[in-house]
Amino acid sequence: MAQPTRYLCALALLVVAAPGPASGRQAPPAAATACARVWTGHESDLERLLATAPVEKLESVPIGVTKPQRGYFPAGSLAERFAWKPLPPMRRGGYRESYKAEIAAYQLDRLLELGMVPPVVERTIEGKVGAAVLWIEGTTGWDKDRPAQGPEPSWSKQISRMKLFDQLIANIDRNQGNLMYDRDWHLFLIDHSRAFTTRTATDGIAAISTVDRALWTKIDALTADDLERALGAWLSPEERTALLKRRDRMRDDITKLVKTRGPGRVFLE
Repeated sequence: MAQPTRYLCALALLVVAAPGPASGRQAPPAAATACARVWTGHESDLERLLATAPVEKLESVPIGVTKPQRGYFPAGSLAERFAWKPLPPMRRGGYRESYKAEIAAYQLDRLLELGMVPPVVERTIEGKVGAAVLWIEGTTGWDKDRPAQGPEPSWSKQISRMKLFDQLIANIDRNQGNLMYDRDWHLFLIDHSRAFTTRTATDGIAAISTVDRALWTKIDALTADDLERALGAWLSPEERTALLKRRDRMRDDITKLVKTRGPGRVFLE
């Protein structure tokens, strides 16, 4: 099943890159394909676009407490839009926020081969340094009153991966505004500016109830050297150490779950 999905995502990328109608604007990818995960296999190209392509305009986004902006690339570019978050590391409204945490979330996603966080790069626009985040086209936002339920068992695995990832990065701000999915039932995770603090506790973050074994195996194997190579430019040594301590707490919690419920009811294969 993996190959058809990759093909659809690659097709979506070609549709986004194709010139639009006479108006010069591109046709919405959602109208052409179900898959919104267009960056799979094209990460380097999209990272380069986000980092260097001309920006036609920036506009305010009427949602989000960090007040991001939406930027547009020239028509015919590999992608049409991006979210712009120039958030220097500091405390705002009682929370520590940083554009660097956005980049760290993407780089950790890549290290773990998660495929749920869109490409993010550091960029300077109008004298401000921040995170340029690929705008995911063709998605539906989460409705807390009517939570999405995709096909099983893949949907439950994605929910498990989200919870494992959030506990690992200390993401205390997962909400319906930063969860979305496409018509191919890919779940996407955005807005991580409040993650990766030095806190080692996982309380206040959605508890682990089932465990995607493949992802947990990768998380369990993480080392300090792995994190320094992948995240050293974006996280302090203290933040990286805290991540490993949270991982150790997660291991303890999973061990207790297995003892109580048995491995067959905890691990998703």
